[in-house]
Amino acid sequence: MNEHHHKMSLSGLVGLIITTIIGAGIFNLSKEMALVSSVGGVLIGWLITGVGMGALALSMQGLTDIKPNLDSGIFSYARAGFGDYVGFNSVWGYWLSSLIKNAAYGTLMFSALSYFFPVFEDGQNLASIVGASLILWLIHGSVLRGMKSAERLNLLILVMKLAPIGLFIVSVILAFKYRIFSQDIWGNLTSHEQIGGLFDQMKNTMLVTVFSFVGLESAIAFSGKARYRRDVGRATMLGFTSVTLIYALVTVLSYGIMSREEVSQLPNPAMAYLLERMIGRFGAIIVNAGVIMSIFGAWLSSTMLCEEVVYQSSHQGLFPNYFNRRNSRMISIPSLTVSNGLIQILFISFLLIPNAYSNLTKLSSSSILLSYTCIGLFYLKTVYQETSILKRRPRLWVALLSTLYMLWLIYASGTRFIILTILTLYPGTLLYVMTRKKQNKVIFQKYEWVIFGILTVGMVYSLANLGRIF
Repeated sequence: MNEHHHKMSLSGLVGLIITTIIGAGIFNLSKEMALVSSVGGVLIGWLITGVGMGALALSMQGLTDIKPNLDSGIFSYARAGFGDYVGFNSVWGYWLSSLIKNAAYGTLMFSALSYFFPVFEDGQNLASIVGASLILWLIHGSVLRGMKSAERLNLLILVMKLAPIGLFIVSVILAFKYRIFSQDIWGNLTSHEQIGGLFDQMKNTMLVTVFSFVGLESAIAFSGKARYRRDVGRATMLGFTSVTLIYALVTVLSYGIMSREEVSQLPNPAMAYLLERMIGRFGAIIVNAGVIMSIFGAWLSSTMLCEEVVYQSSHQGLFPNYFNRRNSRMISIPSLTVSNGLIQILFISFLLIPNAYSNLTKLSSSSILLSYTCIGLFYLKTVYQETSILKRRPRLWVALLSTLYMLWLIYASGTRFIILTILTLYPGTLLYVMTRKKQNKVIFQKYEWVIFGILTVGMVYSLANLGRIF
């Protein structure tokens, strides 16, 4: 069987993006928003996110056109634009984000299963860890079967999980009550100690919305496995457009079914209990079943991403050569096994972190911001240097908007998650130094010593203030 058979089609790439983006998060998205914002803040948050993430998607599409040779994933943009050390930190943060996200999927899956099997409680007990571990290694085996097998399974799961989402959207439109929706649009009737003023509400939605779009770069990560290079940019824009509308409908219309306070206090996954309010227990059963399938699909897609990112990082010399091996099915067994082994360890957080799903998803979002910021910065640099004057102006605006949006997200993530992100990023430097020494390469260029110094100062500050964030 030739290598072309293992390449991904346009429909496979679009399916991968939608399956990865519309994963577990959408079923609890209404609650995550209600915890931090009124409907007015949510509307503004989605508007900013739509523009900002749209600019990021356009930046990705632009880079695939201008730099078709960079097909190793989004970290290749950071490396090409700003050197090996920045490229390493970009891929290290991206990989950690994916690992943390997969651990979050574990707790939400078994929270959903507890609707049918109460032994799993809130998805954060020992039984849930055992169950999540079994699913983890089941997915491991599925990915080992090869890209084509995983692609078919992804498309099947996509169809199965869109059904309950479609049912929810139709039901919420029919059951929508403007009286409930309009009773506290801007959060004026809510104590500001709970969700803050409108600016704070809007700012606090940012990490929630970013996590909702993690996976947008899936086609870029798999561009080296795309059947046709031109499909990568198309798949990115098609995936982004599709999910933005779905997310906005699900979250905003939920405020017309229950008040913000009621939605914020629902168990996970909130969509199940919203649908139960509208059409009875049947609705909760359908959604919980959809959640389980969706998490499995998103978990599968994200596992594929972890394997590919680690392999490509090793292939490009940023990670140890140990990961630079593939079997006949184009899968790197060392990359896949180490990634899932680390996720297995992360499952212990179920017992240690209250509200694990919410906290893990926010940490996953903050960990990926460096990678996304580098895309905007590299596109800005590339457009200025390499495009004609006629094409430059509109692309410059897109690149600038994408960059500013990512910088805003870093600010909006807050001190707590900035500190936690530095604490997760900094230890990766040890792996980078070990890899460079083994390759007999200069560890840092002059400007990279400056970057390392800034990160070191950030690490010292983070350690000194660690007690304040818990």
